[in-house]
Amino acid sequence: MRPRGIISLIVLAAALFACNPDNPKDYKWRDAWREVPDTMGTDVPELPEINGKPRYIWIDAAANFPYYANDDVAIAADCRRIADMGFTDIIVDVRPTSGDVLFSSAVAPPCTKCAAWVNGKYKWIERTATFDYLGTFISEGHLAGLRVNAAINTMVGGYHASIGDVGMVYDKPDRRSWCAVDNLPSGLVNSMDDPETGPRFLDPANADVQAFLLELLGELAAYEGLDGIVLDRCRYDDYCLDAGYTDAALAAFTEYLGEAPSRWPVMDQGLMFVSSPNTLQKNWLTFRCKVIHDFMQKAAGKVHSVAPDVRFGVYVGAWFSEYYRSGVNWTSSRYDVKKNESAYKWAPAAYQKTGLADLLDFIFLGAYAGAASVHGNGEWTMEGFAKLGAKRLCGAVPFAAGPDIGNGSGFENGHQEEIIPDIVATMMDNADGLFVFDLCHIRMFEYWDAFKEGIQSYLETH
Repeated sequence: MRPRGIISLIVLAAALFACNPDNPKDYKWRDAWREVPDTMGTDVPELPEINGKPRYIWIDAAANFPYYANDDVAIAADCRRIADMGFTDIIVDVRPTSGDVLFSSAVAPPCTKCAAWVNGKYKWIERTATFDYLGTFISEGHLAGLRVNAAINTMVGGYHASIGDVGMVYDKPDRRSWCAVDNLPSGLVNSMDDPETGPRFLDPANADVQAFLLELLGELAAYEGLDGIVLDRCRYDDYCLDAGYTDAALAAFTEYLGEAPSRWPVMDQGLMFVSSPNTLQKNWLTFRCKVIHDFMQKAAGKVHSVAPDVRFGVYVGAWFSEYYRSGVNWTSSRYDVKKNESAYKWAPAAYQKTGLADLLDFIFLGAYAGAASVHGNGEWTMEGFAKLGAKRLCGAVPFAAGPDIGNGSGFENGHQEEIIPDIVATMMDNADGLFVFDLCHIRMFEYWDAFKEGIQSYLETH
C-alpha cells in the first residue's frame, strides 16, 4: 500500500462521503419542504444582486446522489432551503470521480450510478431518471435566487470501490494509456492497477486527456443559464510526490529541459515532503506545476470562448506549504514563493511563473482545519488559511474560503452548531466570500438553522 500523510487521510475521508441516506432523520426536511417548489417549470426571474460577500455551498455528486439522482422535486426543495439559509451560490458537482457526467454531453457517458458511503460501507446508488440533472439545478436554483456553478472532477476517469469499478477508463480499455503512472514501492504502477480504493487519476501531461477535457468544458460552458465552472482535482494523482511517470510526461519533460534526462526524476518512494531536492527533482516539481498551469490557461480560454460571461475557477486545498506534492501552484505569478515560503526555499525562478491565480475569475480555498482551530494566523487554522490565502493570491482573484464540516477533526460526529456562526464571521471577515463543504453534512447534522443564524447575524452587523 502507498504511504500517505495526514492530509491524504483527510481528503480520503471526504471522498468516503460520510452522509447516511438510510438514516430516517435525513428525510425529515421533506415534510416541511417537499411541497414548496410549486413554481417548477416557470420562467426564471432575473437574479437579485448579492447582499454582501458571496456565500457558496458545495454539493458533491456521490454524497448527495441518494437524494437527487432520481428526484427533481428534492433538488427544487433544497435549492429553496439553501437560499433560505442565506447562501448566494451553489457549486454542483456534475462529474464524479468516475469521469461520467450529470449533464448533456456528446463526449462523456452519462453517470448512471455512484458508489456512496452508506452505514460504514460502499453501496451503489443508481440513477434511472431521465431529467436533466444540471439543467434542473440551474432552473430551480435560479428560481430560488441562487447563482449556479458547475464543478467537475478533472484529472480523473474512474473509481475503484470494494464493490466494483465504475468509470470511463474501465468502459474503454484503450484509455488505460490515459491514466497516471505512479512510482510505488513495487515499481511503476498504472493508476488502474492501484489496489487502494479511490479515484483512478488521469495523466495531466497526456495530450489526449487534455483534448477530451477541453471538449467537455466547452459543452459545459454552453449550458444555458450556467453562472460558473469550477475545476476540482485538477492536479496530480494523490498527495504524494510519486505521481506522473508516463511516457507522455517523459516526452514533455524532455522538451521542457531541452534534453533527455539521464534518468527519471524519482522522488523518495512515498515521499510526502521535500526539503532539499536535487536539480533534477527541482525541475520535475516545477514541470508538473507548469503542466497544470498551462492546462488551466487552455481551460479558461475554452470556457470564455464559448461563454464569455461564465466565471471560471478552481478549488484547491489552502495548505499551500505542502501543495507542491499535488503539482499545483495556486498563488499569483506575482507572489515570490521562494522568498516568502520557508517550504519553498528550494524553488527555482521558473516556479514562480507557474502561479495560476491570475488566470481565474474566482478560486475556492479549502480551509479544512479542525473544529477547535477556527482562529489563528498560521496554516491549520481556518482564519490563518484565509489570511495566508489573501497574501498568496496578491489580489489577483477573489477567493472564498471555508471548512469541511463533516470530515475534519472534531466535525465527524456533528454537534458543532454553536461554532458555525463564528466560522461564518471569521471566513467572511478574512476572505472575499464563504465556502462550505458539503451540503450533505448540513443535512446529516441538521445545521440548517445554525448557518441561517450565522449568515443573517453577519449581514446585519456588516
